[in-house]
Amino acid sequence: MSPRLFQRRGARLRDAPAEAEIFRRRAVWGFLIAMLLLGTLGLRFAWLQVSQYEVYQTRSESNRIRLRSIPPSRGLVYDRNGRLLADNVPAYRLELIPEQVDDIDATIAGLSDVVSLDEEDLRRFRATLKSKRRFQSVPIKLRLNESEMASFAVNRYRFPGVEVVPYLTRRYPYGELFAHVIGYVGRLDESDLAAMSEQDIAEYDGTTHIGKSGIEKHYEKELHGQVGFERVEINAEGRVLRVIERQPAIPGRDLFLSIDADLQAAVEAAFEGQPGAAVAVDPRDGEVLALVSLPSYDPNDFVYGISQRDYSRLLANPGRPLFNRALSGGYEPGSTLKPF
Repeated sequence: MSPRLFQRRGARLRDAPAEAEIFRRRAVWGFLIAMLLLGTLGLRFAWLQVSQYEVYQTRSESNRIRLRSIPPSRGLVYDRNGRLLADNVPAYRLELIPEQVDDIDATIAGLSDVVSLDEEDLRRFRATLKSKRRFQSVPIKLRLNESEMASFAVNRYRFPGVEVVPYLTRRYPYGELFAHVIGYVGRLDESDLAAMSEQDIAEYDGTTHIGKSGIEKHYEKELHGQVGFERVEINAEGRVLRVIERQPAIPGRDLFLSIDADLQAAVEAAFEGQPGAAVAVDPRDGEVLALVSLPSYDPNDFVYGISQRDYSRLLANPGRPLFNRALSGGYEPGSTLKPF
């Protein structure tokens, strides 16, 4: 062992107190810095949980709580003897909530392999999507058959934000017989919304149909009813876990017309397929007992949205089945003196 090496080791031993002091100072500074960081983190937590509590509570509830509209059931229409002229039947539609879907185009493309979506369905969906807010559901297909419902149920996990929704839809049991009296309901579109006030628009939240002609249009306010709502809790996939609050919808009012279904059928049969119009009025009180305009059309075709091809066919029909001859036709009066 050389004297120089021994001296270096001895010098290192003599510097131990200085090294200990340096270590102590570093430890103190490290402790202070750690306490400062923890204090800053604690203040941040306190600010988030106390000062910003309501803000983040609202955001949290908006992620798990949804306000869903409950559309009212539409009022029924009867003739003077209580025969049902317009009623409601159960149906199922496919709906999408935009804010729960990452890629709407990809979702629609995938759904096309599961349920039948034609060009008319897609056109209506895109048009309705533009007028809705992101948290509002948008109908994709208005009527699903049993096969389509079963197919979607198997593949539902692939389409978060898409639901099958039960609802009541309009049906006209007599078909063409009362088309020019009752009219028909059709899809609620942008032109209908443009004619409404903000309050009226709120009343139609969740509603897909509105009266387009005839009694259905004239008495729309009475037939429609008042919308209800429910607050529901959902999971991350958008499925409803429980109903927190519910205010039921108020159904529309039923209408009883002066029309007699048997007389209406008899008057139509008297034309034997020829075009024309006839109105039967009770002279005692002016009640309309029958109102016939021929040729006619089936209002059921308009409930789910008539295709462009079928609508063009009606327009091209020389008999003009969409024209109400009894109310809108102009005819020269016949001579009332000749029978005498």
